[in-house]
Amino acid sequence: MTRQRKATAALIASEAEEHYGHYIREALTTEGGHLAIGRGGFTLYFARGAYLSGYDCEAIKTACIAAGLPVIDSRALPFEVVCDLAVRGPMVAVGEPASPSPWGAFSYAPLAAVADAYRAAGAEVLNLPPAARAAPRE
Repeated sequence: MTRQRKATAALIASEAEEHYGHYIREALTTEGGHLAIGRGGFTLYFARGAYLSGYDCEAIKTACIAAGLPVIDSRALPFEVVCDLAVRGPMVAVGEPASPSPWGAFSYAPLAAVADAYRAAGAEVLNLPPAARAAPRE
């Protein structure tokens, strides 16, 4: 990265921190708090039933990554794939307990499970390692 690009990235991060810092810090303290980015913009989930949405995707993504907040960016996925994940898959349990598994439409799953589904489809998932797989039963 060039010196100018680093300076620009730092400026974007500081401006995003000024605008979104409070929400990002709240998301960091909320189970399931995360940033989701798609074709229609971003949604920052920071409390049960509370979110912030907008279109300044790169600025908030940079700030969230720097803060260590999980980020799911599905913009590169085909539209049909995202629709299938969003409509048939579970929602993330943000600030509330997850539903019992198996998870499907209209249920709430842990962030790691939903992120793994997006990761498997090819989405960019940052600041969240793959969920630990249960050992197969014999």
